[in-house]
Amino acid sequence: MAAPDAVQYGSFSVPGQTRGSTNATRDEDARLLVGRKSGYGQRWRGKMVQDVRPQWTGAILLLCYTITGFLDSSSTLTWGTFVSMQTGNTVFLGLGPVSSDNRWKKSGLSILAFCLGSFCFGRLHRSISPSPRSRWVLCLAFILQALFSTAAASIVTWGPRAKEQNDASWYVAVPIALIAFQSGGQAMISRAVKHNALTSVVLTSIYCDLFSDTELFKPSNPDRNTRVAAPVSLMIGVIAGGLITKSSLGTAGVLWIVAGIKLLLIVVWLIWPGDEEGA
Repeated sequence: MAAPDAVQYGSFSVPGQTRGSTNATRDEDARLLVGRKSGYGQRWRGKMVQDVRPQWTGAILLLCYTITGFLDSSSTLTWGTFVSMQTGNTVFLGLGPVSSDNRWKKSGLSILAFCLGSFCFGRLHRSISPSPRSRWVLCLAFILQALFSTAAASIVTWGPRAKEQNDASWYVAVPIALIAFQSGGQAMISRAVKHNALTSVVLTSIYCDLFSDTELFKPSNPDRNTRVAAPVSLMIGVIAGGLITKSSLGTAGVLWIVAGIKLLLIVVWLIWPGDEEGA
């Protein structure tokens, strides 16, 4: 009399199921699982290469104006120079021959770093992707901005402390260069999302466009509303940045907050609606 097939402890068998059919079922399950994973991957890749919808991206640029206010108020209080708005730095640089301090040197460094940042981020948006509005490019741009902001914050937090505003040592110059570089990248976002007027670093042209608008007092005027919101957003950042700089958090606190906002904006770009025309 033949002995029954041994069944190991902890296992079970299904009547009528052979070892071959079990293996076939496992193979089929594996193929289905791989197919599902492949489908998820394809959808994810499709989402990341998709252009973001430009509508309402002006709201992100207005937040960038607030970031500019944070940075420039803190940098002028701490180092005596701007790191985003380069018109003032150009004036400081021009006053170099008649100045007795190092402000013109720091302003010149900020201008140079900002221009280099605009150059590099411009190539990032236009050269490595068919569209400057690709989701993954926008995410990468803000990842880099966050990294530069974090590096500057780390130096200010754990590096040597500047003895006075006129100090131009490396622990002053390097954070200025890092922040100005990423500010050039931030300004490029307005070009990528087709809001050229909202550079997030310039207000003079916005004031001109606002008060020369023939429909300035029209009840429904979205362009006017946006132009009004830009200086208001920057002023909010300036006031907040000044208060934080003068508090126990100091300039380092401002830089860490900016780095955190940049990381938050990466998430915003990830969930931002895609452009159906670019899908």
